[in-house]
Parts: sequence; C-alpha cells; structure tokens
Amino acid sequence: MNLYEKILRGEEQMSLVGLGYVGMPIAVAFARKVPVIGFDLNRRKIEQYRSGVDPTCEVGDEAVRTSKVQFTSEESDLKKAKFHIVAVPTPINLDKTPDLSPVENASRIVGRNLARGSIVVYESTVFPGVTEDVCVPILEQESGLKCGEDFKIGYSPERINPGDKVHRLENIVKIVSGMDGETLEIVAKMYELVVEAGVYRASSIKVAEAAKVVENSQRDINIAFMNELALVFDKMGIDTHEVVEAMNTKWNALRFYPGLVGGHCIGVDPYYFIYQAEMLGYHSQIIAAGRKINDSMGKFVAEATVKQIIQANKRVKGSRVGIFGFTFKENCPDTRNSKVIDIIEELREYGVFPMVLDPAADAEEARQEYGIEISPLSEAKNLDVVLLAVAHREFTALSLEEIGRFFRPEDPVSERVLIDVKSILNAEEVRAAGYRYWRL
Repeated sequence: MNLYEKILRGEEQMSLVGLGYVGMPIAVAFARKVPVIGFDLNRRKIEQYRSGVDPTCEVGDEAVRTSKVQFTSEESDLKKAKFHIVAVPTPINLDKTPDLSPVENASRIVGRNLARGSIVVYESTVFPGVTEDVCVPILEQESGLKCGEDFKIGYSPERINPGDKVHRLENIVKIVSGMDGETLEIVAKMYELVVEAGVYRASSIKVAEAAKVVENSQRDINIAFMNELALVFDKMGIDTHEVVEAMNTKWNALRFYPGLVGGHCIGVDPYYFIYQAEMLGYHSQIIAAGRKINDSMGKFVAEATVKQIIQANKRVKGSRVGIFGFTFKENCPDTRNSKVIDIIEELREYGVFPMVLDPAADAEEARQEYGIEISPLSEAKNLDVVLLAVAHREFTALSLEEIGRFFRPEDPVSERVLIDVKSILNAEEVRAAGYRYWRL
C-alpha cells in the first residue's frame, strides 16, 4: 500500500505549509477528501481561520468555518503528516534578484519534522533547479534523512488566480512532477482528488518549475507590448483603448490591455528567469525589456495626472487627489507588489499627497508594508482629481453622478480631472459630460 492509499484510508495525513492566498484554498479543498494539517507561522492568521474568518476572501468565511483543516502555528504538528505541500511566497529583493528565504525557511521547518517515507511537494514559484539544488539539501540537513531513500520530492506550480471566482483550483489543469515515476504517480493521484480539470504529468521537476516561470513571463511580455503602445499613442493623442477594441475584432487577437502589472506572480516571476539566465551567461533581452516597461507605468500614470491637473488650470502642489484602489488587482485584498504605490510616490514628488480609498484592501497590511493609510469612501470629498486605479466592483458600480459628488462642488466640470487607469467608465459619456478625462 503506497502513501496515497494510506492517506485515502485515513491512516496517514497531509499538510499544507503556508496558508496564504494559494495555500489556504488548497488546504480547504483537500480537507473535503482527506485529513489535512494547515500550518502557518502567522499566529494572527491561524486564529482568524480557527474563528471561521477568511482574510484572503478566496473561499469565504463559511467554507473556512466548516472546514476540517487542523489549523496550527506549531511546527511540531507537521510530524503527524507524511505528504507535505509547501506553498509559501517567493518574492524578489530590492535589486530584483530572487528572495528564496521564505522557501528556504519553510524547508527548514519541514525538514525538522520530516518522517521517513514522506513526500514533499513544492508549489512556490522558483527558477528551474531550486527544488532539487536548494530545497533538498536543506531537507536532508535538517532531517538527517536522505532524499531518494528516506523521502521523495515533487513540484507542482500553483496556478490559482487570487480574486478570480471563475478560474479556481478545481477547474485549472494542474502541472505535477516527481523525482521518479513512483513519486510522480502518487503526486498526480493526490492532486486528482481535488482538481476536476485533471493533471498534466511533466517529465521532470525542472520542466515543471520552468513552465510556471514561462507562463507568467509570456503574459508579462504581452502586457508590456500594450503598455508600450499606450506610451506612444498618448503622445499621438490616440485613445489606446479604442485602438485595442478595434484590433480585437480580429479572430486571433490576444485581447491584452495596458495596465499596472503587480502582484506576486506576473510582476515577480520574470525576474526569476532573468536571474538564472544571467547566472548562465545569457542576458535576457525581451523579458528584461518587458519588465522595464511594466515597472515604469506607475510613474507614467502619475505624470499624466499632473499634466491633466495643469491643463485644468489647477495648482499641482497641494491638489486633493483621491486614489481609488490600492490592491494589485480587482476584488482582492492582496496588496503585495501593488504598483499603485508607484503612482503615489511619484505624485508625492510633485507635492501631492493623495488620499487612498480601497474597501477591499487589507488595511493593516497596507499600513505595515507601505505606510499607507486606507481611508473610507465616505471621506472622499472636495477632490480635484479622482484616479480610478483598480476595478473593484464597488468602483465599477459607481455612476458618473456618484463620482461627481467626490469633487469640489464649486468647481466647474471642466476643471474636474478624472483618471481612469482600468478604463472602467464609458469614455463617450464622461467626455460628453465635460470632465477632463484621461485613461491608459
């Protein structure tokens, strides 16, 4: 009887190490089928889960409250499990190099509590070779066990899209890999318990690692192309959104739009590829160029905002600017690597200190990570500029009349600056109403 069969019979347990936007939904999904230990170092987060609160908004409070996951911040509880899934973030350092410390620390924790006969599967996004060359030595050192003899490893890149209620764990094909054929089959069968769309068996761990980095780099490049068009069309006085809408009438158009590229995947993963390529003596050209363009868009939006303020015959310094949205994407509380901060910092260079409004954002996270205070929507009054940065449902539901109430009531409409980064509004309607309107 192999490990999969023992877990299925309840004779062994599995664990999820890292209960964030990726790990927590996986833990909840598996707990419907088999015994699951959910571990995270963040005691506050664990208490929230135990209280039936889902701070990630990924599965909802009810699903967490009724889940059978054993939520814990005590690493010794991992000793009870033999199938471990590591789903911790892999960010970048200030110099854009990979920060592997979270996955290294997670490996130390798992290693200290690793039993013979276990399988450790990593979901964290890494460049090819990290699982075998970085994580395995740590597991061996901490456990005193030998990989391949006493325990096995696998890799299955996460594909969960935070805030997306359509593309979920269950209906996205899961890439799986293992260090040998037997491990691959056990990993595949485990994920088939919860992934209705099925699994794709990669030929090796390195192939699976590379696939994750490449799929996000591809998306990053496509968005960078649209952002470059936006930079040029702005100089030409052409509405980029109208150009894209016209282009999208062709059957093979890719339907990408310009925008801010942040978050813990698309805005980070390409740097993992760039880093390893440089370690091998190759300087990335296309991917690096795409990153440079996408990283510049916050500054571009801020500069466009300043130009609109000047053209509205208003004083830039001290202007009241309301930034609507701070998370890295719509309908998600996650503020990690949000590029809205780039807009804010650039505006501060002009003496503008914006009010930030975001009903979805984790206010505590914004305060700790960025020093940003999130204001309630009720305080959005007497503004000179409304800058719609994130397409939260609360903002897309706003009528033009409701948006108008955020501005100074004494100002004529022609002096009201409306910046629409996500093209939320109907441009014809806004322009017909007389607003000074700009969109990316």
